[in-house]
Amino acid sequence: MLDISLICVGRLKELYYTEAADEYRKRLSGCCRLNVVEIPEQRLPDNPSGPQIDAALRKEREAISKRCPERAFTAAMCVEGLEISSTELSEFLMKCAGSGVSKICFITGGSYGLHPDLKAAADARFSLSRMTFPHHLARIIILEQLYRAFSIAEGGKYHK
Repeated sequence: MLDISLICVGRLKELYYTEAADEYRKRLSGCCRLNVVEIPEQRLPDNPSGPQIDAALRKEREAISKRCPERAFTAAMCVEGLEISSTELSEFLMKCAGSGVSKICFITGGSYGLHPDLKAAADARFSLSRMTFPHHLARIIILEQLYRAFSIAEGGKYHK
């Protein structure tokens, strides 16, 4: 069984996001060992400067790096990443499991994304879409897509 970590910048505050995350965590419990880690989002003033954003992203990068499991395959979720289908995500997960990769860590940033060094150091970079989503919703989408990917691999009816 794969160990999947999802490291997210920011806490879920709205009840509808929390309930959705809990539902997918429950569904995924039979498919993988899931660990969701929340990293505090750095506070920035309204209209922050470039250096202020960079400093915040650096602090978030340090916190993320400390929480990423050792020897895990890391996937940074970022707009410039590779767009893949649900079926391709399923194939990716099964390929990892079949090649001896037991730990996968998906990393999603906050309002300003991820520090460039973190994206460069990742083993893969994936994009959910060319569209922009709130980072809280992105977490739910990732959890749903992980559940869908495992359902595809199992030949389940969830994916149509």
